[in-house]
Amino acid sequence: MTKFPAFENFPKKTVDFLKKLSKNNNKEWFEEHRDDYNSRLLEPAFQFVTEMGDELSAIVPNIMAVPKIDKSVFRLHRDVRFSKDKSPYKTNLGIYLWEGKKKMESSGFYFHIDPKGFFISSGIYMPSKEQIKIIRDAVVDPLLGNELSNVIKKVLKRGDYTLGGKTYKKIPRGYDPSSPNAEYLLYYGLYAYYESSDFSELTNKDIIDYSFKKYKDMLPLHQWLVKILK
Repeated sequence: MTKFPAFENFPKKTVDFLKKLSKNNNKEWFEEHRDDYNSRLLEPAFQFVTEMGDELSAIVPNIMAVPKIDKSVFRLHRDVRFSKDKSPYKTNLGIYLWEGKKKMESSGFYFHIDPKGFFISSGIYMPSKEQIKIIRDAVVDPLLGNELSNVIKKVLKRGDYTLGGKTYKKIPRGYDPSSPNAEYLLYYGLYAYYESSDFSELTNKDIIDYSFKKYKDMLPLHQWLVKILK
């Protein structure tokens, strides 16, 4: 794949910027280094969204890949109104490409970098109350639940992946704990992910090809979620 200028030394330069930001998390420093923010974080993030959107469109025709802040690229500024931590900036890069109407209520493909490592995942993180019920009903449905179980087994066998989103300790009221797939009723979000602290996995390979392979491995879970949430 052709390398674009924005991808030069990505994600190394991005990580370097985030490390410095974590030690200087204040508006004065950020404004003095806004050019670095643009060139080391925003530009490569936008390029990632554009290229990955092109790749994913071959297997997810309705993928939403919007290279803008608050669209596919999460904003760096934190909402500190109700937080004890008044640090004005996040110290990570978050990117999300999704399939559906509402970004955070849609299954999609997430890419995350922070000073300690990276995270690649697919699935849904923050379903609405209505969506949680739909997912739970599908989990206990004989056909859909069995399909989900097979999908998860298939995804986890494809690589060093983990199923994320387990939140609850008790089976939700109204659902049978003896259901064959009751374990999945303990999940709030439902997503597969791969994480690593070894950035050489990214820097020694084409980052788009590398990430796309991970997304393709996780695709069956995304497809199951999209199907039931329609």
